[in-house]
This record gives sequence, structure tokens and C-alpha cells, in this order.
Amino acid sequence: MRWSRLFTPTLRDAPADADAVSHKMLIRGGFMRQLHSGHYSMLPLGWKVHEKVAQIVREEMNLIGGQEFLLPAMHPKSLWEASGRWATMGDEMFRLEDRSGNEVGLGMTHEEVFANIATEINSYKTLPQIWYQIQWKFRDEPRPKAGLLRVREFAMKDSYSLDVDFDGLDRNFDLHHEAYLEIFRRLDLDAMPVEASSGAMGGAGSIEFMVASPAGEDDVVRCPNCDYRANVERATSALDAIADDAGPDAPERFPTPGIRTIAALEEAGAPAVSQIKTMVMVVDGAVTLALVRGDHQLNMQKLQDFTGGINIRPATPEETVEHLGANPGSLGAVGVNDEIRILADEALHGRTNLTTGANEDDWHWRGVNIARDVNVAEWVDLREVAAGEACPKCNTPIEIVRCIEAGHIFKLGTQYAEAMGAHVLDADGNKRTIVMGSYGIGVGRNMAAIAETHHDDKGLVWPVSVAPYEAVVTVMKVDDEATMAAAEQIYADLLAAGVDAIIDDRDARAGVKFADSEVIGIPFRLTVGPRGIKDGNVEFTVRDGMVTTDVALADAAQTVIDAVAVAKG
Repeated sequence: MRWSRLFTPTLRDAPADADAVSHKMLIRGGFMRQLHSGHYSMLPLGWKVHEKVAQIVREEMNLIGGQEFLLPAMHPKSLWEASGRWATMGDEMFRLEDRSGNEVGLGMTHEEVFANIATEINSYKTLPQIWYQIQWKFRDEPRPKAGLLRVREFAMKDSYSLDVDFDGLDRNFDLHHEAYLEIFRRLDLDAMPVEASSGAMGGAGSIEFMVASPAGEDDVVRCPNCDYRANVERATSALDAIADDAGPDAPERFPTPGIRTIAALEEAGAPAVSQIKTMVMVVDGAVTLALVRGDHQLNMQKLQDFTGGINIRPATPEETVEHLGANPGSLGAVGVNDEIRILADEALHGRTNLTTGANEDDWHWRGVNIARDVNVAEWVDLREVAAGEACPKCNTPIEIVRCIEAGHIFKLGTQYAEAMGAHVLDADGNKRTIVMGSYGIGVGRNMAAIAETHHDDKGLVWPVSVAPYEAVVTVMKVDDEATMAAAEQIYADLLAAGVDAIIDDRDARAGVKFADSEVIGIPFRLTVGPRGIKDGNVEFTVRDGMVTTDVALADAAQTVIDAVAVAKG
């Protein structure tokens, strides 16, 4: 490619509304432009990087036996109703009607469609199967942000394993786990596998692959001493044992005028660790109490995962008064009728002599024995862990790191196959529901994750594996015949060796050419100028670290060829 023909509208400054580093860099480098909120046009450089990321994903999927499909992006309502997700996906699904009045949705993911195709498998002998596609997905994100990290339209590799039993699912899950680690290695992303919530996908379990970055939206708990890793939505920690006094034979009601917070009640003499925080939640229309220790926070995803609720929200003040008789700040679960479901966090199990609201404004109970005085329906892990708490495996203080979710793999089980009627006959002639796994990687998000972790103050520093061009031959004086001839020969040699190279043949100042190649992040640069040609040398610059050395003109192309080969491993 000749730079004089390349459409790459680089900018001196990033747009004022760009917040994440990747957003700024990809706009400045001319990789993409925003069409409207959450939707981006990929320009030539951006599309090259995007497709190199996609090709690495494709190659690793093929190596584990994946077969590539391309399925429609628009799905009939009936398919999603069969799985129950037409309702559960809520407002995030783009929905519309065709001219005949049929309701359809734009695919957020493709479990239903692949499970529907799986109904054509009749015999266990056809299994296992791994099917995948790289297809556009649509999600009506309420707040798209950070460039490609949270968008409404994006390319994703979604793959699906189909097995006759759960042992087969485990094998395919492990295959994908290893394939994902190799994908991230090739993308030069330090992605750590962590335990995760399956959320709306459902299933028996899932693993996220997380890349540490301040631009991320997920918090990951990790132990610096052992291999414990978990999203905060699934994380646990070891708490110090608390030796409570037995307390009185029955709760004692006492006045607390004006006290509405855990902190205020602590100042009045009730330590937060000995308080019960009562969260009044509405789960699919039913008022539910979630109890946690006073110094702990409720994790909403843990509550949703346990209850299976579709619509979960805090109760309004009016609802709390209607069902409990008091306003927030004076609420508790002592004496609450059996019609209200009470879930309590495991950290409260066995606790005595506690303090909680009395369900009357400005009054509390003390001396509460939770087993005696509260009708707990189920004990659940509801609390959100905090940095510094003890690792559940080795007791080392844990840390919490903000991360980008680069990939997610799920053990779906039989729910989608059952909904679509995907069954096979086993060796004994018995009907078996196909067991499925689902495995996703966002192509654009990984492109952004690379940009977030590979840049400096000059611009992007792409790994060779995904760089828009692996090398640039920069011509210092295009009207000098000897200089141009030498540059053209080097460029031709690079192309002949399979190096993805570009020659900067623009009639522009050297500073402009250098700045453009640096903001774009091309890994290797050969600078060819009249003075160097006279001495038989060219400059070889490695973008990562901006290290420049002189190499012999005769060795210039081979120097880059060798550097590219080493970088690709």
C-alpha cells in the first residue's frame, strides 16, 4: 500500500467527548469514526486491525474442530419466546415489526438459532459438534461509552458446543478455555480467567477472561498469593469469626430518634458488624427482604442469580411503608409476616445480640438472635467482598482490580436444546437432550482492549499480530531519485517476503510522517534518506520503546523480515 493513496484521517487531538484511552487513540489514528451513539464506522486501518483480530480467533476455533456458520441477525419473536428470553432480555433487545406485523428482534446472541439448527441432529454418533460464527450483534445499551468497549452494534465470535452428555460439555468447555488463552496470547493481552456469573445466559457455570484496565467496567477479585480469581458478582472471602454475647432472652425495643443510617446507629453504640442491614427489594413484583451485615454491601447480581428474577429493583419508600410500616432507616425483619420472603447473607448465620430496625420510624431492636427472631427463608451468599479481606483459599488479603471483559464461556446445559426440541437417540435408543456450551469473544472490544494496554504518549503500539501494517518504509525525500529507488526496492522485498508493509511516499515533512506512523502504531519503521543512502545505511526504528539503530541498506529488508518473524513467535 502507498500512503499517498491511503485514507487515514489522523487528528492532532482526540475529540473532547472521548474518555477511554482506546477511544481517543482509535479516533486520533484514523481507525474509526462515530456515526451516532454506540455505532462506529470502521475506516480502512480500523477494519484491517479488526479483521486481523477476527482471523486469529477464527484460526484457533478451527484448530479445535470448529465449523464456521453465518446466521441471520434478525430473529423471529417465536424463537426467543420458546426459550423464555423474549421477556427476560427486556429493553436491551432491539425489536421491530415487519410490514406484515410480525415481531422480530435483532440478535444479541444466537443460542436459540443454533439450538434450532441442532434439531436436525438425530443420532449421538454425530456428536460432539463445535459450531461458530463471527457475526454482528445488537444491544440497546442505555449508556454506550468508551468507544468500542460499550457499543450497540458489534462483531462477536460466538461458538456453541453440542454433546450427548455433560462429560462431553466439560471436555469442550476445557477445549475452549485453552483456545481462548492462546487467542489472548496471540493478541498480546494478559487475560486472566475468573469465576463469573452466567446472568441472562443461564447454565451451570461460566468463566470470564479479564484484562486489567482502568477503562473496564468489571471488578475482579484476585489473590496475589494463589490462583483465586473471581468477578465480584461471584467472589467470596474468608471473614474473621465474631464471638457475640448471648444477649437478652428476647429483643429489646429502644428509641432512635433521627437515626437513619448504619453510621449514625454505630455512633449511638451499635457496631456496624453487629447490625443487620435490611434491603427491601422487589423481585418480579414480589417484595423480598435481603439481609446483610451492617458493614457489608448487597451485590445485586448475586441476588438476581439466586432468585432467578428478571426485574429486580429497590422498593420505593411508599412500598416499604405499605409492607413494613416504616421508612428506610428504621427497617428490619423481626416479626415480619410469612408472606414476605426473607433472604439472609451467610455472614449473619449464627449471630446473636444484633441491632436492627423495628419497622417503626425512630425505633430499633437490640439483642436480636437471628435464628430465634427472624424467619429466614434461605441463607445465601449475598454480600460484595471488599479489598483486604482474606482469600477463601489461602487467607492472603485479596485485591480488587478494574478489568475489561475480553471473553466469556458458559456451560449452558440443556435449557436451550430442550426449549427448541433438540434431542438425539443414544447407543441404547433412548432420547437424550443435547447438552450445549456457549463461548463468546467480542472482536471490537478486544481491539479496544489491545489499544488500552498498548500505547504511549505518542500513540498506539500495536502488537505485530494485529497491527494495520507490520512495517512502514518512510521516504525522506521523494523527489530524490536514488532515495526513492532504494525505498521502492526495500518495499518490494518486504512484500515478496509476506510482510504487510506500506511505503510512505507522500511529499510531506519528515516530522509529519514520523508522527503519523507513531500515532497509528506501526511496529517497525525503515527511514530512507539521501544522507543514509550515500553512506549505505537506513534507520531502523522499533515502535515499542522508540529504539532507533542504523542498519546497512543491503540488510534493511531482512532486518524487518526477521523482526516480524520473531514478534509473531
